[in-house]
Amino acid sequence: MQNMKKTLVVGSGISGVAATNLLERMGYDVILYDSNEKQALTMEAVKAKLPEGSRAECILGALPEDIRERINRVVLSPGVPTDLAWIEELKKEGIPILGEIELAYRMEKGTVAAITGTNGKTTTTTLVGDIMKAHLGADKVFVVGNIGNPYTLEVMKTTHDSVTVGEISSFQLETVHSFRPHVSAILNITPDHLNRHHTMENYVAVKQQIASNQTGEDICVLNDNDPYTEDFKKKCPARVVLFSSRRKLRDGYYLREDKICRAAGGETVELMDIHRDMNLVGICNVENVMAAIAIAEGMGVPMDTILRVIRDFRAVEHRIEFVATKKGVDYYNDSKGTNPDAAIQGIRAMSKPTVLIGGGYDKQSEYDEWIESFQGKVKWLVLIGQTREKIAECARRHGFDRIRFADSFEECLKLCTQLAEEGDAVLLSPACASWGMFPNYEVRGKMFKEYVNGL
Repeated sequence: MQNMKKTLVVGSGISGVAATNLLERMGYDVILYDSNEKQALTMEAVKAKLPEGSRAECILGALPEDIRERINRVVLSPGVPTDLAWIEELKKEGIPILGEIELAYRMEKGTVAAITGTNGKTTTTTLVGDIMKAHLGADKVFVVGNIGNPYTLEVMKTTHDSVTVGEISSFQLETVHSFRPHVSAILNITPDHLNRHHTMENYVAVKQQIASNQTGEDICVLNDNDPYTEDFKKKCPARVVLFSSRRKLRDGYYLREDKICRAAGGETVELMDIHRDMNLVGICNVENVMAAIAIAEGMGVPMDTILRVIRDFRAVEHRIEFVATKKGVDYYNDSKGTNPDAAIQGIRAMSKPTVLIGGGYDKQSEYDEWIESFQGKVKWLVLIGQTREKIAECARRHGFDRIRFADSFEECLKLCTQLAEEGDAVLLSPACASWGMFPNYEVRGKMFKEYVNGL
């Protein structure tokens, strides 16, 4: 049935187009809008993204003054800030503001597991997805969200016995209302996206939104090591399951020497050896694996299935990903290290003297802890992008001055091959977003790998 008023979808990227497609399939009239601030879009290009037969009205540039009278709700793409003046005005007038995740969830027929955190989301989500597929079959599992596959693209395929595993970013959590996963997880919270959320308090509150609609029948998996989850353990509406890489837990999953253990009901069981049974490197990945075990067990998967999948699981692309050894130098792609804390994990995973590539878009991050994590491992720091001067100044304050600048990515890569000697490693782990020089971190990582493989 056609509606007198339309749904305004804001953003013509992959999420906005998928949301438009879903709404039209459900019988809604849609206006697809893009402010086109970079002047990179044409009307023809936007319409070409839509499926054949789409009746969506497309608007580029300024919104018409009568838009309030023409719409009855708004669906925001994750990249669109929720505090824009015109969006605030619509909120005051009572027009519902949804995100793509909320829109899809309202049509979900199966069970949902949802994962957030500053770092480790993609690895953990991919691993949980693989575990669920091994348990239920690939046709019953949908891996969606910030991982690059819009939820709205898959939700119509869900059934009463299917499982959706979602990687959910802070941007996506800003616009959830009824979203209620059966199992949620907050892997960690460290400063990031403060240019969007403005304060750390806002960022933490948004992350905690993942569990806001859960009840005691649901599960929330939390990192016991994270100071930002300490208070949330007590007020979380779901049953809390903890994991820790630093201390023994009376109940939960923890690391004892080189073994991941599960403690429950006064008994402790060793589950796996992190060196023998894992292909992933770094303590960050040990935590990701513990979280994945907790999530999958909460979703009813037998432990033998969980451990079998973990043994075969390889690193996610762009996350401390080994690329190749060239002339005795190991090259690692950690392009997904888009904030200082993620980049710290990349450094910690290195066992050889390292030439480190850093810098990129400025998200108002501080780099002191990242520089301090070098601890003699970093031989050279090669800096690119908008933040290079800021990072260099910070590094010098901490006594590190083996710094080189590059004006382009190609120049940076050539410089790294010159600086690295046999027995060294080259690590792309920028501690910054890719925007400005690249469309996204995937393109940055792929360019790095292409260069390395071409040596």
